[in-house]
Amino acid sequence: MAVTLIGNYLSPYVRKVLVCLDMKGIEYEIDPIIPFYGSDDFTRLNPDRRIPVLLHDDLVLTESSVICEYLDEIHPRPSLLPEDPRCRARARALQAFADGRIGNILIWQLFNEQVIKRFVWEQPADQALLERTLGEDIPLLLDYLEGVLPADGFLFGSFGLADIAVVTMFRNAGFVRFAVDAGRWPVTAGFVERGLEHPSFDKLRPFENTMLHTPIPRHREALREAGAPISEQTWGTATPRLNSQRHRRATDKESR
Repeated sequence: MAVTLIGNYLSPYVRKVLVCLDMKGIEYEIDPIIPFYGSDDFTRLNPDRRIPVLLHDDLVLTESSVICEYLDEIHPRPSLLPEDPRCRARARALQAFADGRIGNILIWQLFNEQVIKRFVWEQPADQALLERTLGEDIPLLLDYLEGVLPADGFLFGSFGLADIAVVTMFRNAGFVRFAVDAGRWPVTAGFVERGLEHPSFDKLRPFENTMLHTPIPRHREALREAGAPISEQTWGTATPRLNSQRHRRATDKESR
């Protein structure tokens, strides 16, 4: 398989695909761009200017959930989704919840405010939004997850796509020093800890740390030195630009 993944190691959605690729044993190259730095060629691949984008020969796929289910279909072992139709439907629903609700809170309200706005746009965090996120939105989210996640093991027996989709969001929360309070939410804290210890998540840590401690213009060079399978071609540029009206709202306080 000639597989190239466009998207960087700090994106929870890219990480979801990377974990699936590793679990499937599929070799790949990666162009570790931050989507705001995507070129016009990147826009032609994905008009939404979001990551990840998977290139498999002449096939172009966007949306992490679509990509992961495609990988599961063309390389069915180990399976990332349960065999039982009811469990499979629940797994897909949980993945959608993770991509949507959990991502909105932990990525756009937490990680975006403390990392993306600072290092990409050189803007201060919205402190009122952060206070609401930490004081109201995250506790409500964790209350819900505490009743959904298993106290032991993973959601449908073996580690699968629903587990990956949830855990990847909490990895980004950890980048801004947020950890689930194990005293208040022991089930969720244990689940996240087990997931992050999975070998396919653990393998990505050196590359994530490299990106966290390297200026954006040197990401490709530093990642290559760290052993990442960097592609020869890049769809990135040196200057960021906003991707969509949603991102404008996320970075422009006046538009809220």
